[in-house]
Amino acid sequence: MAEAVQPVETDVLVVGGGINGAGIARDLAGRGARVLLVEQGDLAQHTSVASTKLIHGGLRYLEYRRFDAVRKALQEREILLKIAPHLVRPMRFVMPHVAALRPAWRVRAGLLLYDYLGRPTTLKGSGPIDLRRHFASAPLVNGLSRGFVYSDASVDDARLVVLNALGAQEHGATVMTRTQLVAAQREGALWDARLVDAAGRVTVVNARAIVNAAGPWADVLPVEQMTPPHAIRRVKGSHIVTRRLFEHGCAYILQNDDCRMVFAIPWQHDYTLIGTTEIDCPDWDADAQMQISEQEIEYLCASVNRYFRNPITKDDIVWSYAGVRSLIDEEVDHPRAVARDDDLHLDCNGAALLSVFGGRLTTYRRLAEEAADLLAAPLRLHKSAWTDSVPLPGGDIHHADFERFALDIQARYRWLPIPLARRYAHAYGTRINDLLANAHSLDALGKELTPNLYEAEVRYLVDREWARSAHDVLWRRTKLGLQAGPQHVARLAAWIDVHASAMTHRPGAVPTVMH
Repeated sequence: MAEAVQPVETDVLVVGGGINGAGIARDLAGRGARVLLVEQGDLAQHTSVASTKLIHGGLRYLEYRRFDAVRKALQEREILLKIAPHLVRPMRFVMPHVAALRPAWRVRAGLLLYDYLGRPTTLKGSGPIDLRRHFASAPLVNGLSRGFVYSDASVDDARLVVLNALGAQEHGATVMTRTQLVAAQREGALWDARLVDAAGRVTVVNARAIVNAAGPWADVLPVEQMTPPHAIRRVKGSHIVTRRLFEHGCAYILQNDDCRMVFAIPWQHDYTLIGTTEIDCPDWDADAQMQISEQEIEYLCASVNRYFRNPITKDDIVWSYAGVRSLIDEEVDHPRAVARDDDLHLDCNGAALLSVFGGRLTTYRRLAEEAADLLAAPLRLHKSAWTDSVPLPGGDIHHADFERFALDIQARYRWLPIPLARRYAHAYGTRINDLLANAHSLDALGKELTPNLYEAEVRYLVDREWARSAHDVLWRRTKLGLQAGPQHVARLAAWIDVHASAMTHRPGAVPTVMH
């Protein structure tokens, strides 16, 4: 007979390690709640890493008169520029004008409204440009004489998730990756939940509240008496990456005949990120790896080839990725017309259950704040909202001036190659000092396991940021996967296996209850 043991007790069990779950865990932990965040895979492994990697207001939503949604997103853009200046980068977007798609006056009016809704802002305003003279015309086809330019921002989406999880942990939360919720039922004022990790170990948790932030899985979690208030519309979005299509640092926003916009964004210095598609995914398979379809490839290539002088084909694609977003089903014909609005549903019939539906990467912090506000009463939390002014880990950069910070890093660590110093500065911000510790030379960082990836960084990612595989490191924590060949991946995986097995426990791991 198994020995009786005490379950793990917590105030909140947050299910889902994407951007919403990580953001909610950080906010609640900072308000004094005991928080346990669980994710069935790696942090940001699913929807959150399959974004277009932008922090933006959603210019096209103006055509659907979603003015409040755009205003909220633009307000959040400004906050994220201040609390995560190392991750969120201002970027100028060029829109070549095609009169047959939208008249120039409508585009200009929309951009002026976009500027107005985003005030006050530190970013440059919009304006018309003459593509016969502007540098952005260099890669474009002849005949495009007019265009517009405006500002938004780019972001490393997966690192944004990881830093929210790290911020949650630093406020006392426990983070468990590769751990799945298999059952949860109410026992009076508490939830009795069972978790199973990748090794088959069971953890029993008693929680006063559960937050369902499972994204595409939000309506299928094994939670007793969970009745979603909305139908979920699952929409597939796919992206392609090619070798760099242009030399400058602006992005392009390209209009299409179906009224959608496709972005072509400078990415990782040597590449161009192109996306996204929007396709209903009613037959979504929770266990299948999402892949871009031939139809989507043709669509994205055609979108680019309408505007760029040098056409691209399937053979020019060096990488692609796809993911599924869960949107609130508004019963419109095409997913492009569905707003990325969110809804929080609180069920206090016994132990509290807060379910998150919809949402956007840009507005995750506001969603998390609203979720914490809703749970404040049932959890008897008295601390107020705080995340709009407290930097994310590594974001405590003086005056949020990243360029000055990057120059200081280059001067302090002169032995680092400048591209590597800037990558470290962007990825880790002020935590770069923890990463480099007492190193005074490149050799002190250890072996170069894959191009531009040294042992010291991998050790940091495994010890501090929950990385457990080569894929975690190359495609989510660093985005260095495009530079790594099969032999590099194998060497990195072997190193991680040895290092991870030597750890006695994961960062912040809780005791398991074996049955």
